[in-house]
Amino acid sequence: MVSPQNLNDHVLSLLERCIHLNHLKQLQAFLITLGHGQTHFYAFKLLRFCTLSLSNLPYARFIFDHLESPNVHLYTAMITAYASHSDPTSALLLYRNMVRRHPHRSRPNQFIYPHVFKSCTQAVGLESVRMVHSQVLKSGFGQHPVVQTSLLDAYLRFSSDVGSARFLFDEMTERNVVSWTAMISGYMRLGQIGNAVLLFEEMPDRDVPSWNAVIAGYTQNGLFTEAISLFRRMIFVEEGDRGRKNRPNQVTVVCSLSACGHTGMLQLGKWIHGYVYRNGLVLSSFVSNALVDMYGKCGSLKEARKVFDRTLERSLTSWNSMINCFALHGQSQNAISVFEEMMACGSDVEPDEVTFIGLLNACTHGGLVEKGRLYFEMMTQNYGIEPEIEHYGCLVDLLGRAGRFEEAMEVVKGMRIEPDEVIWGSLLNGCKIHGRIDLAEFAAKKLIDMDPNNGGYGIMLANIYGELGKWDDVRKVRKVLKKQNAYKTPGCSWIEIDNQVHQFYSIDKTHPRTEEIYDILESLISLS
Repeated sequence: MVSPQNLNDHVLSLLERCIHLNHLKQLQAFLITLGHGQTHFYAFKLLRFCTLSLSNLPYARFIFDHLESPNVHLYTAMITAYASHSDPTSALLLYRNMVRRHPHRSRPNQFIYPHVFKSCTQAVGLESVRMVHSQVLKSGFGQHPVVQTSLLDAYLRFSSDVGSARFLFDEMTERNVVSWTAMISGYMRLGQIGNAVLLFEEMPDRDVPSWNAVIAGYTQNGLFTEAISLFRRMIFVEEGDRGRKNRPNQVTVVCSLSACGHTGMLQLGKWIHGYVYRNGLVLSSFVSNALVDMYGKCGSLKEARKVFDRTLERSLTSWNSMINCFALHGQSQNAISVFEEMMACGSDVEPDEVTFIGLLNACTHGGLVEKGRLYFEMMTQNYGIEPEIEHYGCLVDLLGRAGRFEEAMEVVKGMRIEPDEVIWGSLLNGCKIHGRIDLAEFAAKKLIDMDPNNGGYGIMLANIYGELGKWDDVRKVRKVLKKQNAYKTPGCSWIEIDNQVHQFYSIDKTHPRTEEIYDILESLISLS
C-alpha cells in the first residue's frame, strides 16, 4: 500500500508532467480508483492546475461541482479563477452559493474577499459592495489589512462614494503602503488631483507603485509638466537611495515617455531612453511602444522607426503606434506601407479600430480619397468593425478637403451616432478651403448650437457673414457674443530649452522673461 506522503509526491510529480486535459483526466481517474475522489487536497491540486496551467475553467468547475462538501480553500480557488479570467458574474454567483449553502462548513476567509469585491465593481455595482462589506464586518474580517485595502479600492471605483472610501481609509488601524497607494490611485482616477497629491506628500513611506500612481495620474489627467517634474524628483530620490527601492520601473518609464510626447520634450525623452539602457530595464514591447509614440509625437520619425525595427515581438499596439506616427506628420505613403507590411507578415495580428483611424488620417493628409474610402469599407465589411465618431470624422474631413461635399453630407446623414463638434468642424474646414459659404454657414450654426459659449464658433460665423456681405448678421452675432461673454481658446505654442518646456499663449505676458523676449523681438523688428 502506498503511504500518504509517497502518494502526494507521486501526484505532484504527475501534475508537473501534465500538458493536456486528457492527462489531467487520467490522473483524476487514478485518484478516484484509489478512493480519493472527494479528498480536498487532491481536488484542490487538480482544480488549481486546471485553471492556472490549462486555463480550462469549465472543467475546473466540473471538478468542483462533483465535490460533496467543498471547503473554503476550494471555493477560494474557484472564485479567484473566475475573477482572474474576467468572469465576475460566475465569481459572485459562486460566492452567493458558498454563503447560502455552506454557512458553517465553508465560511469565507480574508483571501476570498478581495476577489469578491473586484467582481462586484465589474459586474454589479455599489450596492453589492456595501452588502459584501456588511458580511465582512459580521464575519470578523473588517480589520484585516488585505480586506480593508480591497474594500477601499472597491468604493473608489464609484465616484459617488469617495467619501465612504476616505472614511474607511481614515479609520484603518494599520495602513500600509498598498492602502495609501490605493487611496491615491482612486483620487487620481476620479480627477481629484489635489487630494491625491496631499496624501502622497503625507505618506510615511513610499515605494515604486506609489510614485507611479501619481505620475500616471498626472499623465491621465493631462498634467504632463507635473508628471515630468515628479519623475525628475523620483530620479533624484533614487540616486540618494542606496537600497534602490524607489528605482523607476517600466510603468514609470512608460508614463513619463507619454508626458514627454504630449509636451514635445524630445531631449528628456531621449534621456529616458538612455536611462532604460543604462539601468538594465527590460526593453519590452510595452516600453518600445511608448518610445515609438514619444519619438513620433516629438517629430523624430527616424528614431521612432529605429525603435520599431528593433522590436522583436510586435504586437498590434506596436504596428498602430508606427502607423499613427507617420499619419500624424503627413507621411501618408509610409503609414500605408507599415500597414501593408503588417498585413504581409503573416502573424496573428489583425487591424482594429485604432489601425483604421491612423490609416484614414494618413489618407486625409495625403488627399487619398479613394484609398480612404477603400479602408473605411474594409474596416466595416472585411473586419466587421462598427465605425466610431473618430472614423466618421476622418472620412468627412477627407471628403471635405477634396471638395466632395455631397458625399460628405451623405456620410453625415448615414451615421448611426449623433454628429459631434469634430464632424461639423471638419466639414466647416473643407467649406472654407473650397469657398462653400452656404454649407459653411450651416456647419457653423450646428457648432454654435452644440457649444453656444465657444466664441471661436461665433467669430467663424461672423466671418462667413462678412464674406457674404451680410453685415447686419455680422453685427447680430457679435452682439450675442458680447452679451454671452463667450470665450475663445487662445492659440498656444511651446519650445523646449535645456530640458524645460516654455509655453506661450496668444496675448500672454505671464512668462517670467516676458520683458526680455519683447526686447529681443523689438530689436529684430528694428533690424528689418
